[in-house]
Amino acid sequence: MKKIVLLCCVLCSWGLWAQTAQEQVFAAERAFAKSMADRNIDAFAQYLADDTVFFGQQMLRGKTEVVAGWADFFKGEQAPFSWQPAQVEVSADGLLAHSSGPVKSPDGKVVATFNSVWRQTAPGVWKVQFDKGCERCGCNAATQAN
Repeated sequence: MKKIVLLCCVLCSWGLWAQTAQEQVFAAERAFAKSMADRNIDAFAQYLADDTVFFGQQMLRGKTEVVAGWADFFKGEQAPFSWQPAQVEVSADGLLAHSSGPVKSPDGKVVATFNSVWRQTAPGVWKVQFDKGCERCGCNAATQAN
């Protein structure tokens, strides 16, 4: 029985290590976004570094301030927006990563782009260090029309 438990532990930990840092950040970003969809601010907070910084109309510094500043987004049955990563790049040392992708309104319209910087705090554990959203300007559509 001990051998079976040991084998299971080895296989589970191998699964974590077999996943690349890029795949880990994609998964973390998707779970972070799911916390909004699930209306679970406690799950949201688990993905924040203690000294995280969120840019916006008002600069929010630290996990406590970000959670308080985002609390209204978690009220109500439907999330006011959603996001999913489209791109993730990891630094050569594997300690930092950047994720970005579209932010959508409840009806699915792309309204912004998010950019997050993630820091690996333990093997396979990633936390949001910086986060900034940029409203969609329609610049690419005008450029592509020419």
